[in-house]
Amino acid sequence: MPHLGHTGLCSRRHVMQSTAFGLSGIAASMLLQQDGLAETAPIKPELEPRSFDLLPKSPLRPAKATAMISMFMLGGPSQIDLFDPKPELTKRHGQTFSGDVKFDNAAQASRELMGPAWKFRHHGACGMEISELLPHLGSIADDITLIRSMHTGVNNHVPSNYALSTGANTSGRPVLGSWLLNALGSETQELPAYVALTDPRGLPLLGGENWSNGQLPSLFQGTMVRPSEPRIFNLDAPVHLRGAAQQSQLDFLRQLNQQHLASHPGEDDLEARMASYQLAAKMQLAAKEAFDISQESAATLEMYGVSNEKTRDYATRCLIARRLVERGVRFVQIFCNGQVWDHHGDILTALPERCHEIDQPAAALVKDLKQRGLLDSTLVHWGGEMGRLPVIQFRDGLSRRDKVGRDHNTYGFSMWAAGGGLKPGYIHGATDELSHHAVEGIVTHHDWLATVLHQFGLDHRELKFRIGAREIRLVENPDANIVREIIA
Repeated sequence: MPHLGHTGLCSRRHVMQSTAFGLSGIAASMLLQQDGLAETAPIKPELEPRSFDLLPKSPLRPAKATAMISMFMLGGPSQIDLFDPKPELTKRHGQTFSGDVKFDNAAQASRELMGPAWKFRHHGACGMEISELLPHLGSIADDITLIRSMHTGVNNHVPSNYALSTGANTSGRPVLGSWLLNALGSETQELPAYVALTDPRGLPLLGGENWSNGQLPSLFQGTMVRPSEPRIFNLDAPVHLRGAAQQSQLDFLRQLNQQHLASHPGEDDLEARMASYQLAAKMQLAAKEAFDISQESAATLEMYGVSNEKTRDYATRCLIARRLVERGVRFVQIFCNGQVWDHHGDILTALPERCHEIDQPAAALVKDLKQRGLLDSTLVHWGGEMGRLPVIQFRDGLSRRDKVGRDHNTYGFSMWAAGGGLKPGYIHGATDELSHHAVEGIVTHHDWLATVLHQFGLDHRELKFRIGAREIRLVENPDANIVREIIA
């Protein structure tokens, strides 16, 4: 033991010096690990700064999916009226519900059961039952996986949206698309690797948080594309700078940036900004061509519904999504404005309107990918962050029965997916007899995200990113399961 001086006292510094690398230090570390009070695998310090790029990377194992298109229906489409027929609920329509129910808006709540206002029909060889509000979806029933047992359990839009997008019901975390870019890079270096297609009526709830890189380097953030031309600003150089003049300017700027980066190693934001400059130059031709749907055949435009005023906007964005994936973009999300599927009231008129806008384009996207040989490798998703309750909510009081709606339900709701190695013409899970709680084959947001990663050849337990002395994951829950029943 080192000399302690004439005082005979042992300072904290001396204790650390004498025990940190001795047998007693090792023994203490072992005891802490046994008691669960220390990390079993301490994170080693980084000796060199990390560097990030969007070059394509190989997954851990062979992947079924190489790209994803997510049609996110913020607000919560009613599974009761669209995907989850319940004869018992229809039979008990108008009766009082005596079970436990959690309302988001207790002031306007009721316990009066409300069956679906629309009929369900069997579709395809699989016999999948889908609402008459979605006839085009019915035409691709044999191509989709319908999950009727989704569950997040956080009964409001914001936390449930976070849960399905980032793996946890809190803000500030990276979204799924950013994780895929971090792990796999991009097949194209001429277009944004992750694209968010927004609605001309406005941004979705939470705005840019829906395509946020969170704590990942900003290189992996999604690029928002405008809903009208110009879809990306400032792609064209001024006339007097085009051609050789612009190239010389870009070369000079690149040299300056490289010198600046060399004097500031490990600056992720600086690297990301340099990459964005280089990408912008490449996009001057590639992006214009990718977003130009006039190159499509008349038959394709008709299939999507581009000529129909009601479906034109969503059809255009679905068609652009296919064109982007076709050109190597890894992840595309198509958003509605605000939370337009949030039908606390006026569900009898508002729900048909929403369905009319998206039904034909969404079905056409799956058909188009399939006929081009892209569906096997492209995972298509359609769904919101929640569903609705089986009881009536009175938006404008008992006197206006035509204004009724449904409150939130995150305990049992539906979504569908197609392609990317999922089982076609398949229904997974079930809710109870009133479509309130998922009771069979429950799929949590953790399970869904783990399954998506699996289809991309990634392991949700191994996909992680270090921030200082800790590591973050998209799927933090150790009990998350890959939903193998839906995999072909």
